[in-house]
Amino acid sequence: MRSYTEFAVGWTILKCAGLLPRGLALKAGQMVGALAHWVLPHLSHHAEINLRLAFPEMNEGERARLKRGTFRNLGRLLGEISQFPRLSRDNIESIVNYVGLNNYLDAVAAGRGVILLTGHIGAWELSVFAHSIYGHPMSFLARRVDNPLVEQLAESNRTRFGNRSIDKKNSVREVLRTLKSGGVVGILADLNSSREEGVFCDFFGVQACTTAGVATLALRTGAIVLPGYIVWDEAAKIHRLHFEPPIETIITGNREHDVRVNTAQYTKVIESIVRRYPDQWLWIHRRWRTRPEGEAEIY
Repeated sequence: MRSYTEFAVGWTILKCAGLLPRGLALKAGQMVGALAHWVLPHLSHHAEINLRLAFPEMNEGERARLKRGTFRNLGRLLGEISQFPRLSRDNIESIVNYVGLNNYLDAVAAGRGVILLTGHIGAWELSVFAHSIYGHPMSFLARRVDNPLVEQLAESNRTRFGNRSIDKKNSVREVLRTLKSGGVVGILADLNSSREEGVFCDFFGVQACTTAGVATLALRTGAIVLPGYIVWDEAAKIHRLHFEPPIETIITGNREHDVRVNTAQYTKVIESIVRRYPDQWLWIHRRWRTRPEGEAEIY
């Protein structure tokens, strides 16, 4: 019930913020984020635990600053999403700029298919949408939202410029077809996974169960794994959409080993990105929820 209520409130806020000019919408979103910091104590608690695990060397003040940052980032994301109906090729350059676009173009030109390795950092919903506005539509995995109002709003915005969402449930066949035809599939690979779907690897010095899907797909299809992410540049007041060089897939012929070592290197890449922009990652997520056998629960 709480989940449904939160989605309903979020949908209402998005609709209201969409009536505001972008500057005011971002400020309103950040106010909502700051408020959520206090009215959703369970999320604040998760962030505190995560930050202690990831940055044990920091003092409480530094970790509190990062925790406030993650809520501020979520608020900014909310404000940006509310403005999606107004975005077009005429105004996108004033909102999102590229860094390393040639890495993306070269990977696509190779014709092997591209797995865009990404995570919940910055305004992640804006990244795929802006990329499609620039003329680079792609497919991406998405979990359907329980609230039909929120799902309808999200889907209509995401796909307006040619993007295609693939439901995470029963997605394997469609993803394989897309990659084998040379297409691009974006996968958020920074969330906690179940033991059945993931492997344990190091993330900020703590074993984290991580989806094995990216490595499995790369090994099965030969697709290029390309890190991509979007972050907010506070000084320039603009989002930077980054594409880094491809990650070489390790192939030894031992499938289980290869899945494990490739997943580990993907996770390290994501960690390096989060370390560069620690106040823009989703610290409220229970990233270390699934524990190795015999270990106590963290949350």
